Amino acid sequence: MNYTATEMMTVAAARAIRNDDVCFVGIGMPSAACNLARLTHAPDVTLIYESGTIGTKPDVLPLSIGDGELCDTAVTTVAVPEMFRYWLQGGRISVGFLGAAQLDKFGNLNTTVVGGDYNNPKVRLPGGGGAPEIATSCGEIFIVMKQSSRGFVDNIDFMTSLGHGKTGTEREALGIKTRGPSRLTTDLCIMETDPDAKEFIVTSIHPGVTREQIAENTGWAIRFADQVVETPAPNDTELGALRALNERTARAHAGK
Repeated sequence: MNYTATEMMTVAAARAIRNDDVCFVGIGMPSAACNLARLTHAPDVTLIYESGTIGTKPDVLPLSIGDGELCDTAVTTVAVPEMFRYWLQGGRISVGFLGAAQLDKFGNLNTTVVGGDYNNPKVRLPGGGGAPEIATSCGEIFIVMKQSSRGFVDNIDFMTSLGHGKTGTEREALGIKTRGPSRLTTDLCIMETDPDAKEFIVTSIHPGVTREQIAENTGWAIRFADQVVETPAPNDTELGALRALNERTARAHAGK
């Protein structure tokens, strides 16, 4: 069975979604993973986007949170203040699914600036949007992003969204009761949060990937669990649904 590293990552990330989850979805790779879950093993998952769409079932992946596809296929659309105050801060969302430009071993995310200081960065990114609130108010956080030493760093350049803090203790010290980052899926492996140290450790390695590759593409001294398994390869159902979704999306967005 032939598949790409990106397909492996998307499928592995999708598998973490449960059928009864209420999931706050980020644009990009998180959106692909969540909608793949909806199209395969979790048809009853409730997907929520920042624009206020609840229970949306897009036929193609949205370009942004304002994509009409989200509102057209939603059960309902509420005002953004209601989305954040009632649904998110009210504790009604079980999972937040996020990506980032940079992260550290404690699951802190940077989507603001890279290089230099805030006023004169090498790269200015789109910013946090709703991610800072999602990171603290959802029941737990799943992260998906491609793994490289540029993105997986020892110290992020800007803390946009709180994981477990700079030492792994700040989240609890601030009185935040939600679980925080619990799972990280990359194109090389799956990491889960150590319950004591609050740092990501490798628990599953994708087929054909070595521990050396993972270490080379991580900017901190990566740890491996005592028992590390091999991630099951994508099956025909998963690949078929993902490829069909991507093909529909490409046709719908051609020239945009």
